[in-house]
Amino acid sequence: MKRTTDIIVRYAETDQMGIVHHSVYAIWFEAARTEFGKEIRMPYDECEKRGVLLPLISLECKFIKPAYYGDVVSIKIFVEKMTPVRFRLKYEVTNKNSGELLATGGTSHVWTNKERRPVNLKKNHPEIFNAYANTIE
Repeated sequence: MKRTTDIIVRYAETDQMGIVHHSVYAIWFEAARTEFGKEIRMPYDECEKRGVLLPLISLECKFIKPAYYGDVVSIKIFVEKMTPVRFRLKYEVTNKNSGELLATGGTSHVWTNKERRPVNLKKNHPEIFNAYANTIE
Protein backbone atom coordinates (compact mmCIF):
# COMPACT_ATOMS: atom_id res chain seq x y z
CA MET A 1 0.00 0.00 0.00
CA LYS A 2 1.53 3.28 -1.09
CA ARG A 3 0.63 6.61 0.52
CA THR A 4 1.42 10.00 -0.99
CA THR A 5 2.40 13.33 0.55
CA ASP A 6 2.54 16.44 -1.65
CA ILE A 7 4.98 19.27 -0.99
CA ILE A 8 5.43 22.60 -2.77
CA VAL A 9 9.15 23.29 -3.16
CA ARG A 10 10.04 26.37 -1.10
CA TYR A 11 12.73 28.83 -2.08
CA ALA A 12 14.74 28.01 1.06
CA GLU A 13 15.00 24.39 -0.12
CA THR A 14 16.89 25.30 -3.28
CA ASP A 15 20.53 26.03 -3.94
CA GLN A 16 22.08 28.82 -6.02
CA MET A 17 21.10 26.95 -9.22
CA GLY A 18 17.44 26.89 -8.17
CA ILE A 19 17.57 23.11 -7.69
CA VAL A 20 16.35 21.42 -4.50
CA HIS A 21 19.37 20.74 -2.28
CA HIS A 22 20.10 17.06 -1.67
CA SER A 23 19.72 17.46 2.11
CA VAL A 24 16.05 18.35 1.71
CA TYR A 25 15.08 14.86 0.56
CA ALA A 26 15.73 13.44 4.04
CA ILE A 27 13.35 16.06 5.45
CA TRP A 28 10.74 15.20 2.83
CA PHE A 29 11.07 11.50 3.67
CA GLU A 30 10.42 12.32 7.31
CA ALA A 31 7.37 14.41 6.36
CA ALA A 32 6.04 11.45 4.35
CA ARG A 33 6.67 9.09 7.31
CA THR A 34 4.78 11.44 9.62
CA GLU A 35 1.77 11.59 7.29
CA PHE A 36 1.92 7.84 6.71
CA GLY A 37 1.63 7.20 10.47
CA LYS A 38 -1.37 9.51 10.68
CA GLU A 39 -3.09 7.84 7.71
CA ILE A 40 -2.76 4.36 9.21
CA ARG A 41 -4.01 5.71 12.57
CA MET A 42 -0.74 5.09 14.37
CA PRO A 43 1.05 8.46 14.40
CA TYR A 44 4.54 8.66 15.77
CA ASP A 45 3.51 10.73 18.80
CA GLU A 46 1.08 7.96 19.77
CA CYS A 47 3.90 5.41 19.55
CA GLU A 48 6.01 7.62 21.82
CA LYS A 49 3.15 7.85 24.35
CA ARG A 50 3.16 4.06 24.44
CA GLY A 51 6.91 4.09 25.16
CA VAL A 52 8.08 3.15 21.67
CA LEU A 53 10.71 5.10 19.73
CA LEU A 54 11.68 4.70 16.09
CA PRO A 55 15.29 5.71 15.44
CA LEU A 56 16.60 5.84 11.90
CA ILE A 57 19.48 3.44 11.26
CA SER A 58 20.07 4.01 7.54
CA LEU A 59 19.09 6.43 4.79
CA GLU A 60 19.76 6.43 1.08
CA CYS A 61 18.57 8.48 -1.86
CA LYS A 62 19.16 8.18 -5.60
CA PHE A 63 18.70 11.43 -7.51
CA ILE A 64 17.31 11.02 -11.02
CA LYS A 65 16.06 14.46 -12.08
CA PRO A 66 16.08 17.81 -10.28
CA ALA A 67 13.16 19.47 -8.57
CA TYR A 68 12.92 23.27 -8.74
CA TYR A 69 11.47 26.12 -6.72
CA GLY A 70 7.67 26.15 -7.07
CA ASP A 71 7.37 22.55 -8.26
CA VAL A 72 4.87 20.32 -6.50
CA VAL A 73 6.49 17.04 -5.58
CA SER A 74 4.69 13.89 -4.49
CA ILE A 75 6.44 11.54 -2.10
CA LYS A 76 5.05 8.01 -2.23
CA ILE A 77 5.93 5.86 0.75
CA PHE A 78 5.44 2.20 1.45
CA VAL A 79 6.66 -0.45 3.87
CA GLU A 80 9.05 -2.68 1.96
CA LYS A 81 9.96 -5.09 4.74
CA MET A 82 9.03 -5.52 8.38
CA THR A 83 10.16 -7.74 11.23
CA PRO A 84 9.09 -7.50 14.87
CA VAL A 85 12.16 -5.30 15.59
CA ARG A 86 12.98 -3.47 12.33
CA PHE A 87 11.33 -2.15 9.25
CA ARG A 88 12.30 -0.63 5.93
CA LEU A 89 10.45 2.09 4.05
CA LYS A 90 10.82 2.97 0.38
CA TYR A 91 10.13 6.35 -1.20
CA GLU A 92 9.45 7.58 -4.73
CA VAL A 93 9.60 11.32 -5.37
CA THR A 94 7.81 12.50 -8.51
CA ASN A 95 6.91 15.81 -10.07
CA LYS A 96 3.16 15.94 -9.47
CA ASN A 97 2.42 17.82 -12.70
CA SER A 98 4.60 15.86 -15.14
CA GLY A 99 4.65 12.53 -13.31
CA GLU A 100 8.41 12.31 -13.84
CA LEU A 101 10.36 10.28 -11.30
CA LEU A 102 12.81 12.62 -9.54
CA ALA A 103 14.33 10.41 -6.84
CA THR A 104 14.01 7.13 -5.02
CA GLY A 105 15.11 6.32 -1.51
CA GLY A 106 14.85 4.18 1.53
CA THR A 107 15.11 4.35 5.28
CA SER A 108 15.58 1.59 7.82
CA HIS A 109 14.39 1.89 11.41
CA VAL A 110 14.49 -0.09 14.63
CA TRP A 111 11.74 -0.09 17.25
CA THR A 112 13.14 0.69 20.70
CA ASN A 113 11.96 1.48 24.21
CA LYS A 114 12.69 4.83 25.85
CA GLU A 115 16.10 3.50 26.94
CA ARG A 116 16.80 2.98 23.22
CA ARG A 117 16.98 -0.78 23.52
CA PRO A 118 15.37 -2.80 20.70
CA VAL A 119 11.91 -4.17 21.42
CA ASN A 120 9.92 -6.94 19.83
CA LEU A 121 7.01 -4.84 18.64
CA LYS A 122 4.87 -7.80 17.62
CA LYS A 123 5.09 -9.22 21.15
CA ASN A 124 5.05 -6.02 23.24
CA HIS A 125 2.92 -3.66 21.13
CA PRO A 126 0.97 -5.75 18.59
CA GLU A 127 -1.40 -2.84 17.83
CA ILE A 128 1.53 -0.77 16.53
CA PHE A 129 3.10 -3.72 14.71
CA ASN A 130 -0.17 -4.59 12.99
CA ALA A 131 -0.90 -0.99 11.96
CA TYR A 132 2.33 -0.91 9.92
CA ALA A 133 2.47 -4.58 8.88
CA ASN A 134 -1.07 -4.44 7.47
CA THR A 135 0.08 -1.90 4.87
CA ILE A 136 2.49 -4.34 3.19
CA GLU A 137 1.16 -5.48 -0.18
